[in-house]
Amino acid sequence: MNATPSSPPGIAPLDVERIRRDFPLLKRQVNGHRLVYLDSAATTQRPSVVIDAVRDFYEQHNANVHRGVHQLSQEATAIFEATREKARAFVNAPEVAEMIYVRGTTEAINLVAQSWARPRLKPGDEILVTTMEHHSNIVPWQLVAEQTGAVVRPIAIDDDGTLDLDDLDARLSERTRVVAVGHVSNSLGTVNPIAHIAKRARSVGAITVVDGAQAAPHYPIDVQALGCDFYAFSGHKVFGPTGVGFLWGRREWLDAMPPWMGGGDMINSVSFQGSTWAPLPSKFEAGTPNVGGAAGLGAAFDYVSGLGLDRIAQHDHELLQYGTARLLEVDGLRLIGTSPKKTGILSFVLAGIHPHDIGTIVDRDGVAIRTGHHCAQPVMERFGVPATVRASLTIHNDRADIDRLVESLEGVRRMFG
Repeated sequence: MNATPSSPPGIAPLDVERIRRDFPLLKRQVNGHRLVYLDSAATTQRPSVVIDAVRDFYEQHNANVHRGVHQLSQEATAIFEATREKARAFVNAPEVAEMIYVRGTTEAINLVAQSWARPRLKPGDEILVTTMEHHSNIVPWQLVAEQTGAVVRPIAIDDDGTLDLDDLDARLSERTRVVAVGHVSNSLGTVNPIAHIAKRARSVGAITVVDGAQAAPHYPIDVQALGCDFYAFSGHKVFGPTGVGFLWGRREWLDAMPPWMGGGDMINSVSFQGSTWAPLPSKFEAGTPNVGGAAGLGAAFDYVSGLGLDRIAQHDHELLQYGTARLLEVDGLRLIGTSPKKTGILSFVLAGIHPHDIGTIVDRDGVAIRTGHHCAQPVMERFGVPATVRASLTIHNDRADIDRLVESLEGVRRMFG
């Protein structure tokens, strides 16, 4: 039952046992059991190469970037900018100047809302947001709507968690200015057809803003092929440090947008008569950045690219199929999110048992899962549940991890009769 299924010709399967050895924290035992970490949608664990890169930066190169002529500053700047280029390649952006360092996806979306949307929107304009969005791709648009008089409109999802494209078409109009959509739903695992959505948005003159946080660790990303206008993702979802990520935006928009924050390194000149702004990407990078985090994120890009995102996607697909079948063997279990196009997220409820109780009990068996609304309360409302249990899969998970989860869930079921 624990054997790895064969991969399609031409795609070598991941060596999960070797990969697991790359992650120091996975050597831990929790409550006397080998740790089974199934919470990567919340944050991924870090491989040794990422931890080592952060340590090396602080031990050997620590200095501020862009502002010093001394050796350490030059080294820090080189590390910082090398990661920017790796980020460009990671999403296939046309040019490196379009890659803006941010703290993560949340900051990136707020930047677009305040710097692109707020100066442009007016009363009566509409922002379309899918019902499956994380709160970080809902609340920033609500804030800018309050500031401008625009209106936020939800796009419906079907009973299996698939985006209702007919509802998208029905809501698109000459009033639509922004379509905000997650590439992958953090609560359902649904993979949205970004290229189609972006094309439809363009047909009415709207921009498409994509939350790519959950897609980045699972699939190859090509922003040029997707045709979106902005794409955001966080380092900590892709095995890098917290507090660092990227916003990609089309140069035509970034050039036209005012800075969101003012401070050091984002200016060309400053006087009490006024200030002028530095060119991209510096215009949006006020203040001292998380350079150590950038060093770690660069190592994370190398690590993921070395494994191969095509291989990661195939591993994810095979494990998702196995996990779906095994979970459905549990009496009273209902999967939330069964779209035929989804990634390695298994959200579910057990009849008569609160998700928080499930999470607490399986933790005793060393199985780490997430319970709650997953910062996606409209999804919970749509499916008529207060919360779900979420097991999220990644490169260091295998069938044995799924079996451990199912065994623990069977114990929960027995405990509650």
